Amino acid sequence: MMTTSVLLLTLLAGAGNVLAQGQGIEVDWQSDDSVKAAARLIAGDTMKYYDGDTPGKAPGLLYKTPDPELWWWAGGALFGTMIDYWRFTKDSTFNDSVKKAMVHQAGVNQDFLTPNWTAHMGNDDQGFWGMSAMLAAENNFDNPPPNEPQWLATAQGVFNTMASPKRYDEVCGGGLRWQLSLYSKGYNYKNSISNGIMFNLGARLARYTGNKTYEEWAIKTWDWERKVGLITDQYAVFDGANDADDCANINKDEWTYNSGVFLQGAAFLYNHTDGSALWRERVEGLLDHMLAKFFPNKIAVETICQNDEQSVCDRDPLIFKGVVHRWLATVAQVAPFTREKISPVLLESARGAVSQCTGGENGRQCGFQWSTGKFDGKTNVGTEMSTLSAVVAVLSSRQLTAVPVTEKTGGTSKADPNAGGGEGATTPVMSVITTASKVAASFLTLVVVLGIIGIQVWMILD
Repeated sequence: MMTTSVLLLTLLAGAGNVLAQGQGIEVDWQSDDSVKAAARLIAGDTMKYYDGDTPGKAPGLLYKTPDPELWWWAGGALFGTMIDYWRFTKDSTFNDSVKKAMVHQAGVNQDFLTPNWTAHMGNDDQGFWGMSAMLAAENNFDNPPPNEPQWLATAQGVFNTMASPKRYDEVCGGGLRWQLSLYSKGYNYKNSISNGIMFNLGARLARYTGNKTYEEWAIKTWDWERKVGLITDQYAVFDGANDADDCANINKDEWTYNSGVFLQGAAFLYNHTDGSALWRERVEGLLDHMLAKFFPNKIAVETICQNDEQSVCDRDPLIFKGVVHRWLATVAQVAPFTREKISPVLLESARGAVSQCTGGENGRQCGFQWSTGKFDGKTNVGTEMSTLSAVVAVLSSRQLTAVPVTEKTGGTSKADPNAGGGEGATTPVMSVITTASKVAASFLTLVVVLGIIGIQVWMILD
């Protein structure tokens, strides 16, 4: 088997550059109106990939992708992007589509565990929808009618299912698995993005509701990642570990979104704890490592499958660095001491992203190779979404007082601490008085489906 580095070099050597130059998008980065106009164009191009409002189609699915089922999670990322687009531009053009999609996918138990997807769902897939619901609650996105799933309640529902003994088992001393089903590829893999989303949601729910139990779960998840070795002393966040050897054999791949999801969660805990020195140290460590690792020359690079000249990133990774831009923007709001480091990077990375939007029939389609300033011929909902995220993040860095709300500072979304019945979530997890009990629910491993190298290749090529 190839190592990741050898595989990457081999693929890069055979990758061709497909360039199609058009007129591009002109932006005066000193003008908010100009940045908003650029964001409006890219938002329109992004939503052209979504047709879930068409009669006969299910709201929330990306039918214009090669495999809508495998891209189900990307819908959650897309609608989070569009909520942030509305948040910073005040353009509500797409709000009805976003609202309809998220309500439809939330399901009867308010936990984004709709029957169509649970058989091949990962904790991370469900979690991206949950984080978008949390974003809606934190920014008073238009609330659904009272008889429909509510934003805060669905975020709580997702968290409850993750905290249930069916999910958070004792193998490797705790932690979430990547996949939900015993028969799914990746079930035997405990990964940072799944646990990072749980940490992230726990931190944000703690801040929004004031419920101590969420904070305790967030800390528990952070401590598990550190104990296993997935977060290092230098604040690198490794991808995951196979459970066959008690998670001792770690996959040391680093993806942007693994670092980003923990960074944003840590920033929310810093804010929630009124500037805790411990969480400030962790925010600083994660941020410094992220900027050094993934923003060479201040422009985002997904280093596992991309360098400054070429990219072999495909499907999922095309979305990662986009959501990281949005998360960084929020970090600068809830942890203001980070602004001087974050804002210049967000601006320069957005410049790079927009500079290569010269492809397609309209002459402004966006690719993924931001550092070259040249369109690489790779355009889809992921590349458009990532570029849009980079642009709106610039706007967010100029609206630093627009801090996400809480129940005490104007939040209007309704809670349901008992949401999330799809996986047998336990009500006591949300008790204000008692902490969640640690229930032993170890699963017997049938077979190690994939070794770590297999997982690396699958993430890059599948």
